[in-house]
Amino acid sequence: MSQPIALITGATSGIGKATARLLSKNYRLIICGRREGRLEQLQKELANESIMLSFDVRDKKAVFDAIQSLPEAWQKIDILINNAGNAHGMDAIHEGNVDDWDAMMDINVKGLLYVSKAILPGMTDRKKGHIVNISSIAGLEVYPKGNVYCASKHAVDALTKGMRMDLNEHGIKVTSIDPGLVETEFSEVRFKGDKNKAEKVYQNYTPLTAHDVAETIEFVLNRPAHVMIGDLLILPTDQASSTIVNKKSQ
Repeated sequence: MSQPIALITGATSGIGKATARLLSKNYRLIICGRREGRLEQLQKELANESIMLSFDVRDKKAVFDAIQSLPEAWQKIDILINNAGNAHGMDAIHEGNVDDWDAMMDINVKGLLYVSKAILPGMTDRKKGHIVNISSIAGLEVYPKGNVYCASKHAVDALTKGMRMDLNEHGIKVTSIDPGLVETEFSEVRFKGDKNKAEKVYQNYTPLTAHDVAETIEFVLNRPAHVMIGDLLILPTDQASSTIVNKKSQ
């Protein structure tokens, strides 16, 4: 029996990259992302057979063309990990950048929808599959100046619940993983390349690592067929909520 196929979006960095490395031992992987060079490098590191697809989840045509281009042996995707997502800016709503708003809604919400739509018909036909949406504590709580990012992740939370209802009759599992503070490129992207500002987000406490979240995803995927983890909030021990973090004095 061949190993199951998992498709991971946003596989070029952070949680997506760590998840690809971890799952490659037991899954055949389709790794997706915008940065082709990074995908090529990651593919060399993987322990198992893999395929790379380079596309931007915001580009509807590119998404559907990429999925449809898969060789026949790779078309029966068992697991979809909707990991691609970003935060752009951290401003009060009246000072926000509209381009940042568009980017977050296009990547975090519409991108997730496009990729899911491209893959779901095969899962429903086979009456089998597992969708894992990587959301955030920001999808469960709102924090100051998080406005549109929080809205986009609240949308992911709503979509996950809606998917779970609609796909129930087809035997498809749907999971939301909601991490708190994870030290990745996330803050550097949010602060538009300001590394000093990004580093301060993770100082004086111990944040999660991308590998911590990858291990959680692996746990969820390895549950027996009759067990579905619906929603899983994972936090650093130092974090109690989106606004309460136990930072130690230096």
